[in-house]
Amino acid sequence: MSRETRVLFVCMGNICRSPTAEGVFRHLAEQAGLSGQLHIDSAGTHAYHSGEPPDHRARVAAERRGMSLEGIFARRVTADDFERFDYVIAMDEDNLERLRAEAPAHHHDKLRLFLEFGASGEREVPDPYYGGAAGFERVLDLVEEASRGLLETLSQK
Repeated sequence: MSRETRVLFVCMGNICRSPTAEGVFRHLAEQAGLSGQLHIDSAGTHAYHSGEPPDHRARVAAERRGMSLEGIFARRVTADDFERFDYVIAMDEDNLERLRAEAPAHHHDKLRLFLEFGASGEREVPDPYYGGAAGFERVLDLVEEASRGLLETLSQK
């Protein structure tokens, strides 16, 4: 990476999947010595939980793996985000479509599905909000794998 790369992870409410992706990606970037070359953030397509920290279950699951979601607070995607970020990465097809509807056409090349960077063969990170702890563990598995793939992609640029 020749300059700072800006990555925004997006889900619906920004309290489960996208803050998990932000925390995991930040952790892995630090381990790889790349944190100074990246600006990492997360947001939601809806403002349901603006100002709230990540879901307690997401924080507990991440902490069990030695990762922190501290300092992350939910916010809604803004028009400025499409200008500021190099990658705007959706957790699922629904949120990707919402981003396409909001983003100016000349920024559509920045919009991606997160699991495109993984090798699971799955397309979407499932929303664990209405389920139990196992759903948050599954999200972490998928997010860790896709984060490693994204870091690999970025390191080749």
